[in-house]
Amino acid sequence: MISKEEAFKEFKAYEKQRENFFAFLDENIPQKEASLAYDFEQCKTLDSQRVYELFFKLDYQARKVRGVAISLINEQEEGKD
Repeated sequence: MISKEEAFKEFKAYEKQRENFFAFLDENIPQKEASLAYDFEQCKTLDSQRVYELFFKLDYQARKVRGVAISLINEQEEGKD
């Protein structure tokens, strides 16, 4: 059984990885004028290894959060019986 504190810890870790990923994009890709959209045409190169590292961390944490959510749903379903 996963505790509420453990679940929130994983959710917060996910949020942190997401923030890190978007901070990297914000630092390396300009935004289109008067827009929040990234202007990929103005950014011809990115550190592909860094992109992969950040995305991998984000994806890993997302999979952990998915597992937490499934566990919580299963616990609720078992409690209905």
